[in-house]
Amino acid sequence: MPLSAFPDHTLESAPAAARPAMAAVTAKQGRLPAAVGRLASSPELLNGFLKVSALFESTTLDPLSREVLIMTVATRNSCHLCVAMHTGKLTALGADGEIIAALRGGSPLPDERLEEVRRFTLAVIEASGAVDDGTLQSFLSHGYSSRNALEVVLGIGAYTMSTLANRMTAAPIDPQLAQFA
Repeated sequence: MPLSAFPDHTLESAPAAARPAMAAVTAKQGRLPAAVGRLASSPELLNGFLKVSALFESTTLDPLSREVLIMTVATRNSCHLCVAMHTGKLTALGADGEIIAALRGGSPLPDERLEEVRRFTLAVIEASGAVDDGTLQSFLSHGYSSRNALEVVLGIGAYTMSTLANRMTAAPIDPQLAQFA
């Protein structure tokens, strides 16, 4: 897809329906990420992703488990921007370097409970949600709940949307994330 199909919108150039979300992201982050500027070409996608990701952030999954899910989707979908962004988030959460390296490499995690989130996320994707009883029971036996299992579906949906859109628009890595690329 030619880059010109997805311009780097500013608050002034973006479709009117995207501007409130862009302003909110700018206020929260102190800058407008390039990916947000490109996703603004579709206010529906931008607004939808921001709403769904906020819902995912409010789930009962703990923050580290959520980030494991996000990185699993990001690496599976080869979203270089998402990998950099969520490496930064994992670092801010104090995640162990071995866990971050394993997630970035698509390898098993040294933490058994977090590895179960990674395995379960991949199983849900592979089975289009129809995981077998053994897979679900394994997830539950690691201290997760049936509510958490459904929250995994929410996370997969949100971050599949994001990773595919960021890849389509060839969203660049902002300078603030370069150290995590």
